[in-house]
Amino acid sequence: MSDNKVNISGEQINYNDNNVLDALKLNPQQKKTGMIKSIIFTIIAIIVFFVPVTINGSTDIVFGTIYKTIKSVLGLVGIWMICSIIIVNGPLSIYSKFICKNKGSKLYKYYEDDSIVHAIFYLLGSAFAVVYVLDQTFAAFSGPEWLVGAHTGGTVFPVAIDVAWIIPVSSFFMPFLLNYGIVDLIGSLMEPLMRPVFKVPGRSAVNAIASFVSSSSVGVLITSKLYRSGVYTKKEACIIVTGFSAVSVGFAYMAIETAGLAEHFLLVYFLALLITLIVSFFMARIPPLATKESVFIDGRKQTKEDIQRERHSDEGALKKGVERAVKKAYTAPKLFTEIKNSLKDGYFVLPKVISLLAAVGTVAMIVANYTPVFNWIGKVFEPLLMLLQVPNAAEIAPSFPVGIAEMFLPVMMIADKVEMLAAGARYMVVTVAMVQIIFFSETIVVMLSTKMPISLKELIICFVERTLIAIPVTAVFMHILF
Repeated sequence: MSDNKVNISGEQINYNDNNVLDALKLNPQQKKTGMIKSIIFTIIAIIVFFVPVTINGSTDIVFGTIYKTIKSVLGLVGIWMICSIIIVNGPLSIYSKFICKNKGSKLYKYYEDDSIVHAIFYLLGSAFAVVYVLDQTFAAFSGPEWLVGAHTGGTVFPVAIDVAWIIPVSSFFMPFLLNYGIVDLIGSLMEPLMRPVFKVPGRSAVNAIASFVSSSSVGVLITSKLYRSGVYTKKEACIIVTGFSAVSVGFAYMAIETAGLAEHFLLVYFLALLITLIVSFFMARIPPLATKESVFIDGRKQTKEDIQRERHSDEGALKKGVERAVKKAYTAPKLFTEIKNSLKDGYFVLPKVISLLAAVGTVAMIVANYTPVFNWIGKVFEPLLMLLQVPNAAEIAPSFPVGIAEMFLPVMMIADKVEMLAAGARYMVVTVAMVQIIFFSETIVVMLSTKMPISLKELIICFVERTLIAIPVTAVFMHILF
């Protein structure tokens, strides 16, 4: 997606550059047009992404209602559609990597940047998808429990199918959120906090809000688009995507309820958001995030002047934010063109995202459920939990490392022990799971598939660091509450 336009001399005008935007002068009619566009399209974005609605006794945001309705209407047909994409993606990637000789073909270029490891996982995802879809379709066919059971593929594939619908639906509505001023308005208002505290632009607050109310994948996709549009530097994009692509309200409620803490939902949820911000404060100041380059995608280094342009001491943040919103809306490309481009971007990454999710997520869930690996790793956390006087330390320690497989898995590991565990122990498990953010079944594969400037090794390091920081911070609140 690009907000660039061409001037009379043929040069690109980048309206993502606040300096360019601030220098733009609009006449009264242009201001009126920009204001109307900004208000109308921003209202649509707010309604879609942030406003909860209740239908048939079920409450969800409009965005969630749309994709879940599509999923529900299609039913088994939808499962076949998504699984077919995963099934086809594997052989095509192998063909592209090892057989295709036409390096100029679209197929070759599509898989060109993928490693052999990607191709292997794509093929593995294809095999898993065949077994899963047959198991779901034919009563006479029963896939192995270790592959399609409720705790392995039975958990991962429904998530993959959700993500498969989240991507196109969010891509359709994302121009309303990104192109018509709300990003610039919130950025101006939040800049005094976001830049000094988290070392990122104020507009990144939109990413956090979108993640909280819809899906962590949406937050990642927004960050990816803004990074590729030249809004964020590599360092900023990495801090945002690993620190603010937080869990949604829907997941939070499901996790908190499973942990037997539903009566404390609002308190637990908002404290989890606060702890997420505290952890992100520290993460921005330690490697690998602190050592990322402050360069834009085109190679240009971020300067002090770039950061200074975000500040506006000469006039109020609200006034500056409104002005930028109006100008951004006025200069925005045609809506349908942007929707078309956004959908193209979404469909481009979709096969890779859901294929990796199916493969990596299922493998991780198999390891978690059928091997003692995570139990062994969990022993590392046990002394820390005992030092912090966390109840049931030995019982809950294995839950912390499994969060890297799937965010809900730590809570699932204690689901059958809820009555036996102290409330404080359950609070620790569910809160740290929500704060970890980085996990294979969704955010990691989305980050890697969208080519965010961060490696798998760095993501694993960030996960460990977030966990080690989150545990003592969460323990403080645990002792206060329980």
